[in-house]
Amino acid sequence: MTDRSARIRAPNPFLMALEARAPWEWGSALAAWPMLRLAGVWPRPREDSPHHVIVYPGLAAGDASTQPLRGFLTDLGYTVHGWYQGMNRGPRAGVLDRMREQIAAVHRDSGEPVSLIGWSLGGVYAREMAKEIPQAVRSVITLGTPFSHSPRATNAWRVYAVLSGETLPDELTLHKLSEAPPVPYTSLYSRTDGVVAWQASVQRHRAGHHEPFENIEVFASHLGIGVNPAAWYVIADRLAQRRREWRPFAPPAGTRFLYGTVKHDP
Repeated sequence: MTDRSARIRAPNPFLMALEARAPWEWGSALAAWPMLRLAGVWPRPREDSPHHVIVYPGLAAGDASTQPLRGFLTDLGYTVHGWYQGMNRGPRAGVLDRMREQIAAVHRDSGEPVSLIGWSLGGVYAREMAKEIPQAVRSVITLGTPFSHSPRATNAWRVYAVLSGETLPDELTLHKLSEAPPVPYTSLYSRTDGVVAWQASVQRHRAGHHEPFENIEVFASHLGIGVNPAAWYVIADRLAQRRREWRPFAPPAGTRFLYGTVKHDP
């Protein structure tokens, strides 16, 4: 694992410069939302699928960054929660405990497991929460989340170290982080991500893992993937599935050009 991780480098300066397109992604999402809503093309929850969703922001971001996505999902009929912990400065003391308490409370009050969506570092949280309390989690979706390879496969590791006050994880921790959560899981990533090396967001099969997972490539920036209309379609489609009736994502007719590689297991 060490040798393989060493070969994965953080995105180059050209890809970092392409992050400047993020404002256009934000604008396109806000423009597409009402038009596509009227056209009725967004996948909507089926009879038994409206449920609670918690959305976690990325490093150095807060609930304001996920407000467009949460508003979109609320409009579709889901009960959506922020993480309500201010700026994401990493897993500082008390952060993970409050996350566990929130998931447990939503699960208890609704009587149904909750879906978790995480953007970048927020996706690491979502994956780990699902591993700790799988009975309370319905599914996990991550957006540009680095969960495999070395932390130096991102251009944000120094920021993480400063904000969190933590050292970089050791090999054993990295191995545990790379294990897929024990619930249906979707990783959305972009080969033009300027912050996270795309290989670090690809889930690979491990012996003994039985829950379905999939890796879906979208054409997006790291700072804009959470408001990218193509990513929103995948999120809506994944959340709309009935429990225990998981099916792999298939781009609808006429939209295949919006997606790159789509791989699933099984």
